[in-house]
Amino acid sequence: MSTAVGARDLRDALEGMEEPGAAELVDALKTILREDDPALWAYELVPLKHRVYRLRLGASRTFDSLILKRSEPSIAEVNRLVAERWLPALDLGGRCAPLLATTADRQGRWFWQIYEDLGEHTLERDSEPAHVAGTIDLIATLHLRGMGHALLPEVRHHTKDLGLAFFISNVNDSIRGLEEIGRDRTGSRELHALADGLLARLRPLVVDLSGRAEVFKRAAGPDTILHGDLWRANAFARVSGERVDVRLIDWDHVGVGPLTYDLSTFLLRFPPAERSWILHRYRDRLSVAGRALPSEGDLNTLFETAEYARFANRLSWAAMAWLHEGAGWVPIELAEIERWFEDWRPTLTE
Repeated sequence: MSTAVGARDLRDALEGMEEPGAAELVDALKTILREDDPALWAYELVPLKHRVYRLRLGASRTFDSLILKRSEPSIAEVNRLVAERWLPALDLGGRCAPLLATTADRQGRWFWQIYEDLGEHTLERDSEPAHVAGTIDLIATLHLRGMGHALLPEVRHHTKDLGLAFFISNVNDSIRGLEEIGRDRTGSRELHALADGLLARLRPLVVDLSGRAEVFKRAAGPDTILHGDLWRANAFARVSGERVDVRLIDWDHVGVGPLTYDLSTFLLRFPPAERSWILHRYRDRLSVAGRALPSEGDLNTLFETAEYARFANRLSWAAMAWLHEGAGWVPIELAEIERWFEDWRPTLTE
């Protein structure tokens, strides 16, 4: 549901939704739009998802619309580094949404970032083969240029390792959390049953760790810079002349690790019948640079490891929410993750 607002109304609207830092955000918008007179403001505020809004502007303005995003300080800093330092260092500076301003609330607990709006041209809305192919090319370029780059230690410092360590830590954290839920007498019989079922899926992953580690050692390849959340909604693609202009947004989960972490996320957003040509194009982009992908059997193990790590990550957060807050949504979340395990199939058909 959208709301037509003026400058003062915008602040009131955000504060009415209990959004912190509304005054500071409006001040930043005044600087970007070069307009101090609230009488000149006439906008439409459209919630897109949690903490993210589209601010539609008049057609005569410098920007038709802007994206307003609220983040924790660490996430905001990572997104700033992506836009202003890391992607430019890879000669990919134009491949994300332009970041126009960053401002914090008075307590410094939340940061607002203002982006140029890229519109509606996501792969989620339009997955034409040419658009998908252009996105694959950009992903491959990101991975190739990130391998061994001098900025990898800095990226790792500000983000996280999304390789085997991510799998190990999240599986262990989720097991500990589920075991605590099993000992919690305030939990329902249903909650305990869900925790027991998920533990039965997770404990064998610990037993099998040496086998996965061997595949990583043999086939994962060098670490690179990863987007970390390559859903189709985070890729914008549109035809510009004779080329496809692709940009990636939402770098909240950027990290360092094997390219298969990103590749698995992207492939799983497409039907199994389409994954072969996507993988083939990605493999071709790597081969031109003298890099090779492992066998499909090893790829399936690496893809499964990345996906199970993401499952376990969600589990560990859910367990923490129950144990510290008694969050009522936790049983629903555990049931959903149980369904993910049940429905899991190899990413590739060998």
